[in-house]
Amino acid sequence: MTVAGDEPGGDTGGNPGAGPGGNPAEGPGKDLAEADARDSDANGAGVNDSEDPDPRARDAYVPSPRRIERERHKRSRARRATAIAALSTLVTGIVLYLVVVNAPGWPRTRETFFSAQYAREAFPKVLEGLWLNVRLLLVCGVAVLVLGMLIAVARTLRGPVFFPVRALAAAYTDFFRGLPLIINLMIVVLGVPALRLQGITVDPVLLGGTALTLTYSAYVAEVFRAGIESVHPSQRAAARSLGLSNRQALRYVVLPQAVRRQVPPLLNDLVSLQKDTGLVSIGGAVDAVRAADIIVGRSLNYTPYIVAGLVFVALTIPMTRFTDWVTARMNRRQAQGGIV
Repeated sequence: MTVAGDEPGGDTGGNPGAGPGGNPAEGPGKDLAEADARDSDANGAGVNDSEDPDPRARDAYVPSPRRIERERHKRSRARRATAIAALSTLVTGIVLYLVVVNAPGWPRTRETFFSAQYAREAFPKVLEGLWLNVRLLLVCGVAVLVLGMLIAVARTLRGPVFFPVRALAAAYTDFFRGLPLIINLMIVVLGVPALRLQGITVDPVLLGGTALTLTYSAYVAEVFRAGIESVHPSQRAAARSLGLSNRQALRYVVLPQAVRRQVPPLLNDLVSLQKDTGLVSIGGAVDAVRAADIIVGRSLNYTPYIVAGLVFVALTIPMTRFTDWVTARMNRRQAQGGIV
């Protein structure tokens, strides 16, 4: 008689997953365990394949073939334009060089204006005089900004009681903007010492700096006034509604916006001031221009003037590029809707 449980592969120990001898690692239980493990691995692999570790990767922008082709075409056109510009510049430079060097008077001009000997002699003295121009630029620049701001504020004062102040400020700006700088320098540098006033300096550097400040403060005052008037009246009204006085609204609300908006034209005026500091030499101040003039008067060779001019250009170019960068930055922020 066959007893249940004695069948081959049956459950001899009451464990349906046990094989012969009661070992659960053998028999059908083993097969079921292995199948479950395979299913679990398969399901796990499916989950890992379906899950994206970075959900943004599914939404990543993939340019279309047409856009890729368009961008490639733009780059090609940019390279072509750059090559054409470089070639045309090179050709123009070569043509100008040939025209100049083949001119009948070029040998004499080269000897008079481009002498290496006099350039080496003039360069140290021009640099020594340039330090005076730099100091004039720094001192006069600060004085011009302060005086120009005061005049601009005086011209924008409200109320009939301030009419005399506004009239004087307007007369100041009209007079010094219309008066040529060279004449202003001659009047101040040569006319003030002739008065022989007690306590008034006769130093040509100080008098020349005063003339520069008088002229450029008129220009800078108009720049500041334009910035103040460009601020919308609602800004001042909002400041007044918050309890600020007219003076506080002007100081904390109007002037900061006006100055930020007028930074590029102010920098342009400073660049012009840097060049015009060389005009103080008409009073006898030994700056870069006067140092070159001394050598020219002794040698009758004009190369020192070329050296002085190149030094001024080298000093002006960084300021000009900085002005362009500030202007472009402000234009980008304004185009993006940011605060100027």
